[in-house]
Amino acid sequence: MSVNGVTTTQTAAAYTYNATENTKAENTAQAGSTKTENTTTNAGVVYEPSKETAVNTAKKTYTPDTNLVNKLKADAEARTQQMRSLVEKLISGQTNAYGKANDIWQFLRSGNYTVDPATKLQAQADIAEDGYWGVEQTSSRIIDFANALTGGDPDKIEDMRAAFQKGYKQAEKTWGGSLPDISQRTYDAVMKKFDEMAEAAKKTTDQTADPADPTKTK
Repeated sequence: MSVNGVTTTQTAAAYTYNATENTKAENTAQAGSTKTENTTTNAGVVYEPSKETAVNTAKKTYTPDTNLVNKLKADAEARTQQMRSLVEKLISGQTNAYGKANDIWQFLRSGNYTVDPATKLQAQADIAEDGYWGVEQTSSRIIDFANALTGGDPDKIEDMRAAFQKGYKQAEKTWGGSLPDISQRTYDAVMKKFDEMAEAAKKTTDQTADPADPTKTK
């Protein structure tokens, strides 16, 4: 056997030995590599989820929209102050009727007061179907506020519904009985919107559920 021009038997034997050892070494290295790959693959199946699985099973984080919350609060406070000014104007001009009432809410509930034409028109505009205190705008603001507080977290829908119901009952207590019809209709509109939110959240969950395990998402 000739290697680099050397043709002695010893050199040929050495070459053959080295070639054999190299082959063994390569085979051993390949076997070790295969074993490592198999181990890695198996470990990956058992311990390491794929990137796709990690993305799909990651829980979404919901962050309150503090800017919207502050905007809604500021707007509501401004509008409430406007309404308070209107009531104070009514009271100042009709102290006798107010004096017979235990509080401002009883005064308003009694209806024992008169309103000038301009004030009446403004009030009618405010509680009209498309008015600021109308059913649609008021119910939508309540839902917007709930979404802003929870960051749109569907798991918080029922918590927000319960908070709204608690607030409504407190308003009835303050008012001294059942609230006016517009308030009751607003309550119904808010509850309907909560129902729609819950249904939409359920559909989204159903669409992303893992058929093998409904408690998990795809």
